[in-house]
Amino acid sequence: MMKWLVRVALFGVAAIAVLLCVLWLDHRRETTLLPPTGPFAVGRVVEQWDDAGKQELLAPAAEPRKVVAWIWYPAKKEARPEFAPYLPSAWREAMEHHAGILLSRFLARDLSKVHTHSEPDAEIADEQAQYPVVLMRGGAAALVASYSEIAEDLASHGYVVVGLDAPYRTTVVVLNDGRVVERTRENDAETLSGEAQQRLGIRLLQAWSSDMSFAVDELQRLSESERRFRNRLDLGRLGVIGHSLGGANALAFCHDDARCKVAVDIDGAPLGPVIHEGLSQPVLLLLSDHKHDAEDEVRQVTSDIASIYNRLPADRRLEVILRGANHYGFSDDGAMLKSPALRHVLKTIGVIGMDGPRQLELTRECVRNFLDITLSQREGAADLSAVCDAAEIERVPD
Repeated sequence: MMKWLVRVALFGVAAIAVLLCVLWLDHRRETTLLPPTGPFAVGRVVEQWDDAGKQELLAPAAEPRKVVAWIWYPAKKEARPEFAPYLPSAWREAMEHHAGILLSRFLARDLSKVHTHSEPDAEIADEQAQYPVVLMRGGAAALVASYSEIAEDLASHGYVVVGLDAPYRTTVVVLNDGRVVERTRENDAETLSGEAQQRLGIRLLQAWSSDMSFAVDELQRLSESERRFRNRLDLGRLGVIGHSLGGANALAFCHDDARCKVAVDIDGAPLGPVIHEGLSQPVLLLLSDHKHDAEDEVRQVTSDIASIYNRLPADRRLEVILRGANHYGFSDDGAMLKSPALRHVLKTIGVIGMDGPRQLELTRECVRNFLDITLSQREGAADLSAVCDAAEIERVPD
């Protein structure tokens, strides 16, 4: 019996060693983001905006508010372009330290080997005098760079996409002085449930909405004074997109700030006054497949969405479901940068139903087409009935 137990133990150790080796080799594999589908090259810059006149409400001690803006934009085409790293090295190191060895070295791609299509500090394209602007927020505490594929695609079609991160509520933020600021436990809504989670969610939304208003002010100053974007930002055509809590943030900001012209909520449960007061701006609600979620939770979220949706005229609203889509598959990380072995396990047990790249392709197409109609008002753009048209898409009837 003892010999048999020793053999089983040795076999288990060997199997774990082989599995870790396979995961490590896959971790080191080169990965390239989905190519943008538009006619423009894509530029990217990262700005830090300091607001000396506003205290950071979610910091553990008094300090001025800071917001980090990742800006993707239509750029001039270069014969031999050089692309920006997925994350700058300081951000990458901070994220890997925060995630720990197992997640960052075995269950996810090496972010230093993830290749973008964004050129750092490129010149803005001359084809249009001005470009519409889209603010973007990630889910919960996710870095907004984790939605680079959506941002790059929009920029390649003539949008300036401004993604926002902020200290104490984004997972990690690296400031210009090198300081690394992590989300505090007090701002982690994922550790809560029920009414406590909802109260913190509303508090977070209020802070993020305030940050977005500040960002629009900064973009106005950028358009008036900075060389690259001088007179190139059309803030009269301002949209907001977000995923999960970022989607709820898009709705909340557009409720609070009339400068918002279009809201796109990607699988985010609405929170706050917008549920009962609604919006006047066009709204896209792009949802994953929640057929396996708790019935009571789905019923409440569906009711809250309907409260907003039903107040809008038919030509200013669209709600679609991606059949088989997973909530986390709307980000680069959830769709492409996790271990294929992990994704295979999740697909086997039914957590994932749609291929990650396909989910991102459909998401990019739906969001881009909706913005083309409602924000850019591009010549030749179809009506909302043609925005999302694929076998995997279920249109929620009016």
